[in-house]
Amino acid sequence: MSRPVVLLFALLVMLASLVPFYWLVNTSLKTGAELSSGSLVPGSPSLRNYLEVLADEDFLTALGNSLVVGVVTTSLALLLASFAAYALARLKLPPKGIILGLVLSVTTFPVIAIAAPMFTIWRDIGLYDTLAGLIIPKLTFALPMAIFVLTSFFREIPFELEESALIDGASPFTAFRAVILPLAVPGIATTAILVFISVWNEFLLAVTLTSTPEARTVPVAIAYFSGTSDFDHPIGTISAASVLVTLPLLVLVLVFQKRIVAGLTAGAIKG
Repeated sequence: MSRPVVLLFALLVMLASLVPFYWLVNTSLKTGAELSSGSLVPGSPSLRNYLEVLADEDFLTALGNSLVVGVVTTSLALLLASFAAYALARLKLPPKGIILGLVLSVTTFPVIAIAAPMFTIWRDIGLYDTLAGLIIPKLTFALPMAIFVLTSFFREIPFELEESALIDGASPFTAFRAVILPLAVPGIATTAILVFISVWNEFLLAVTLTSTPEARTVPVAIAYFSGTSDFDHPIGTISAASVLVTLPLLVLVLVFQKRIVAGLTAGAIKG
C-alpha cells in the first residue's frame, strides 16, 4: 500500500475520532433554544455553560475528589507494581507467563459482577461513600496493567548493570533502588499516565460506592448535573463539564504519546 493512501486513511480515522469531541465542544457553546438545534456551528457562541460549571461547588468538590483518588491510586499502584514487576522480570520463579497471565486475568473480570456485593460489604464496614472506599477497588483493577507494563520495561534493562552493583557490594534492594528504578523512569512515567487516565475515567464503581457530593468523582458528578431551573436542559452544562474534564487528559496524552506507545509495545518483540 502506497504512503499517500496510508496517510489518507490515517487522516480519515483521525477526523472520525475528532467528530465526537468537536460535537461536545459545539454543544457546550450553545445556550437556550439553540441546544435543541443540530447546527454544526453555534449561532451565538457563549461561555455561559462553562461559567455555570465552574461556579458549581459540587463539581469543584468532585474535581478535587477525582484528583485525590487518581493521584493516591496511581502512587500506590506504582509502588506495589514496581516490586511485583521486578520479581517477575528478574527472579527465578515458577512459570512467569502463568503468573503474569493470572495477574492480567483480573482485568477481564466484569466490574459490574462485584459492584453490588462490594456495595453491601463497604456499607457494613464503613467504607461506603468515602474516598478510601474508592481507592481500594480502583487500585485492584489498576495494579494488573501497571505490573504488565513495568515488567516489560524491567526486562529490557541489561542485567549486567545490576550485577555490577551487586559485585560492588550493593544489596539487592539498593541495586533495585539505585540502578533499576532510575533506568525505568520512562516506563514508570508511562505506567503512571495510563493508570491515572483509567482511574480518572472510571464510572461504575464510583457511582455504586458513593451517594453524596462530598465523595463523588467527576464522572459521577457530571451524570448528576441538572439544569439551573425545571425548564432548563442540562446538556449544555454537561457538555461544558465534559470538555473541562477531558482537556487535561487530552493534553497529557498528546504530550506523552510516544511514551505511552513505547509502554504498550515494550517487550512485544524481545522476551
